[in-house]
Amino acid sequence: MTKKLFAIVLLSLTLAACEPSTDNNSNAKPNTPAAATPAPVTPSPEPSPSVKPQVKAGDKVKITINGTATDATVVSVDEKADKVTVKVQGQKDKTVAIADVTK
Repeated sequence: MTKKLFAIVLLSLTLAACEPSTDNNSNAKPNTPAAATPAPVTPSPEPSPSVKPQVKAGDKVKITINGTATDATVVSVDEKADKVTVKVQGQKDKTVAIADVTK
């Protein structure tokens, strides 16, 4: 009889150990790392919109192709995409960034 009782107790303890805990402890703190002091925010090195060259269709500009400054004529300007389409003599139209264009 004691063997059966001991076996039942052992079996119940084993089953209890395998079940997930259903204890809802509302006072428990989540395991989060200590808050570190954030680094100061530095401004990005992007040029401001006022620094962009103001060009319009028909303007004569210079662009860099293969490391060489080349004369070109502005065909169109897409300010939303910050792109300029230029025509270089003897070549097809090229689309370049506004920042790469100098007057």
